[in-house]
Amino acid sequence: MAGEERSVKVKIDNVKRIFNTRNGEMVALNGVSLDIMENEFICVVGPSGCGKSTLLNIIAGLLEPSSGKVYCDGKEVQGTGTERGVVFQQYALFPWMTVKKNVMFGLNLQGIKGTEAEEIAMKYIKMVQLEDFVNHYPKELSGGMKQRVAIARAYAVNPSILLMDEPFGALDAQTRTQLQSELLETWEKERKTCFFITHDVDEAIILAQKVIIMSARPGRIKEIVDINIPYPRTQETKMSKEFLDLKNHIWGQVYQEYLEVRK
Repeated sequence: MAGEERSVKVKIDNVKRIFNTRNGEMVALNGVSLDIMENEFICVVGPSGCGKSTLLNIIAGLLEPSSGKVYCDGKEVQGTGTERGVVFQQYALFPWMTVKKNVMFGLNLQGIKGTEAEEIAMKYIKMVQLEDFVNHYPKELSGGMKQRVAIARAYAVNPSILLMDEPFGALDAQTRTQLQSELLETWEKERKTCFFITHDVDEAIILAQKVIIMSARPGRIKEIVDINIPYPRTQETKMSKEFLDLKNHIWGQVYQEYLEVRK
């Protein structure tokens, strides 16, 4: 927000990632550097295969960079950590656990158990409006509900950084719109630092303070676009000239990279 002094929360320093494939080396990321500020909401867009998910997995500590480093709060990332919560497109819920037990899982790993864990879990289950489904199992929930559980579980362990890899990508348009609105409301209250990957330019603009456009493989940062539309944002925001101008610009840049992939 204007006038706030913010520190660098995540520093990505010249990260390169190479995968060894049957056809030889494949460079997924090549020299990516980015500072993500505390409480900042970043969305990343770009063509398939440009390294978006690879970059998120490196920040999460699920992958190591081939060269370069990532720092969270000034400390080099070496493996996973509770300060980084991850939400994937595939809900990744435990099918044998109820909604409440799924949300409590990370808390239990942190040594928080019993009544305290239940109270924290219920706070976030209510936040995602699933208090009537606490004893349901994942198979009894819709796709949107499952993703709400995954988001509640990520928030419950109180990470300072939320990493989200196309969390709404598999949902229908109406559910997706609803979850975008709920995520924005939660972000404005909780002020987590968010790194959010999407293929949807509208989604990126409605959520983010900055949109990172990635180039076609090998992935680099092509452009950083500031989204200066004030919060709170609603679906009506998408009708504004400012929104449409940003959409045309970002989509034009992304489409150029799609054409590069097809060459």
